[in-house]
Amino acid sequence: MFRSPLFNDFISLRDTVDRLFNESLNDDQFRTSWSRTGNGRTQAMPMPLDVYATEDQVVILAAMPGMRSDDLDLTIHENTITISGKIANVAESAETKGATWYVHELWSGDVRRSLTLPFPVDGDRADARFEQGILRVTLPKAESAKPRKITVGSGTAQEALSAGESQGEGSDE
Repeated sequence: MFRSPLFNDFISLRDTVDRLFNESLNDDQFRTSWSRTGNGRTQAMPMPLDVYATEDQVVILAAMPGMRSDDLDLTIHENTITISGKIANVAESAETKGATWYVHELWSGDVRRSLTLPFPVDGDRADARFEQGILRVTLPKAESAKPRKITVGSGTAQEALSAGESQGEGSDE
């Protein structure tokens, strides 16, 4: 099969753009990956999250394969949740000492993801569980973020206008 030299240039350009895009996101609020160094460069892989909210709470599900619950750290500051941890490198374990490696693709290293919610949560009542590589964080919404039913009293529109005008009388504005 014949491939044009332009095809190789296109692949190289695509790799370069992908790398620049991933590296440009490493230091801001959109950082969503763990990284691995190989062949002289850092590769980024997504840390997948599912996040949903009900009237009373928000639930965050994070895929954390290869981690143990002892290696996870979860912090809440105002309405920003940060998940971080460390995945051990299986190639550095005692079990693999002296082994001949043919494929080594499992990720290792530090992982960190921050998520800012559009409403406040009650961090004191947070619940976090880690089972089968999935972290489940349940955060109750703060009372100020929950929907409220407001009782509407009866009265005429003229009474409401009169009440508003009498409150404004005598002010020094």
